[in-house]
Amino acid sequence: MDNKNNDHFSYPPDSDLDLSFTSCASAATTTTFSSSARSSLARSSLTLSFNESRLSSTTSASTSIPSLHSRPHRQSDPNWSAIKTATNLSSDNTLHLRHFKLLRHLGSGNLGRVFLCRLRDNDHANFALKVIDRDSLTSKKICHVETEAQILSTLDHPFLPTLYAHLQVSHYTCLLIDYCPNGDLHNLLHKQPGYRLPVASVKFYAAQVLVALEYLHAKGIVYRDLKPENILIREDGHIMLSDFDLCFNADVDPKLETRTQLGKKHRSRNACFRDRRPVEQVVTEFVAEPTNAFSKSCVGTHEYLAPELVNGSGHGNGVDWWAFGILVYEMLYGTTPFKGSTKESTLRNIASTKGALFNEQENAEVKDLIEKLLVKDPRGRLGCSRGATDIKRHPFFNGVNWPLIRTLSAPEVRGIAFKRSKSHISGMALQKRRQWWRKGLSFFVGRNKFSLNSNHNYYCSINNDKVRKHV
Repeated sequence: MDNKNNDHFSYPPDSDLDLSFTSCASAATTTTFSSSARSSLARSSLTLSFNESRLSSTTSASTSIPSLHSRPHRQSDPNWSAIKTATNLSSDNTLHLRHFKLLRHLGSGNLGRVFLCRLRDNDHANFALKVIDRDSLTSKKICHVETEAQILSTLDHPFLPTLYAHLQVSHYTCLLIDYCPNGDLHNLLHKQPGYRLPVASVKFYAAQVLVALEYLHAKGIVYRDLKPENILIREDGHIMLSDFDLCFNADVDPKLETRTQLGKKHRSRNACFRDRRPVEQVVTEFVAEPTNAFSKSCVGTHEYLAPELVNGSGHGNGVDWWAFGILVYEMLYGTTPFKGSTKESTLRNIASTKGALFNEQENAEVKDLIEKLLVKDPRGRLGCSRGATDIKRHPFFNGVNWPLIRTLSAPEVRGIAFKRSKSHISGMALQKRRQWWRKGLSFFVGRNKFSLNSNHNYYCSINNDKVRKHV
């Protein structure tokens, strides 16, 4: 059944799939794959097994639910090209589960199991297939499955998953999304000394999570399940949030707001030694935060629950910014700030008036950021009124080039190997580029026989386009 030369007509119908697995590799040909630390299956090569006794002419074939909109930011994704090719070559121009072969089990969650799979005729198109058995779920969990599928179908962002296909096979729901070979942030933290990351790495991962949350909130989606286990690491070292079954939707009113700030000091162009003076700049900011979001459902991971979730008084968008503060703290300290000996004691610590404890030698900026995110009253919590717009302006994120954040090189940390994108500029490449510019400038200065550092010569701008030399 693994023969790639077989066309799709030779495969049994998708409705006869029982999703059991048999190993087709011997111990001598075992291959090691990268996966999350929570993976519970260590087989080398797994293929679909079909139950012939379940063949029936009355069973329905798999159906592919079309995407709700195009994804312009992922048009260059080679996986999209592979999916389109497989769809066009299909006899009914529809993607089916039989077009894929399952390689191994990656892990299991609250709703279903996740498998690494690949298109049968393309060895380079790897995907993660989330398989949910609807017959084994309660009606409430089926609603969670529908919520996740609906949200995934609307996402188009570099730090969020792409839904390549939504397949209904008998009583199974299958969601085909990106495969992240470097596992999750939880696994990465456990490979670090003391489960802690350097501050520079914390800033990198926190900035990307912040941008992902900003996008979700701009669409009126409250995530409610932020934790290291749900932050996957792509092949290039950048992050991808996962698991959207606990999200809820709310209305959001996007708007442009203006504010004034002191900009860079200005020097007059009509004089050489006039004092520089600061100038006021009008800055326009995009703000889209679901401030009216409200729910009384108690969901999430206990160490990341916000106080308003614990006391059951109802919650909104602020739970995501609380969880963001917990995440930054855990990346720095290797543990969450309110963790107790039991779940009950952890919840009591969260609901109490006590704040988080910090190392006295801790970076003052990151400490201030965490304290403002972990304000127990959501009305005073950073981000609750203007979202990520205010958090981005915090001094801890100074130096982050937000428009180009997806092109930043991922930090090199223990226990992870990643493939750098061609668009990334490494520190070494940047250093060589600077050296090239210095050499070019020195050549130009030498030919024009003057020194930019001379104490005897200076140049003034006259009428904006003429230069006069004084000795």
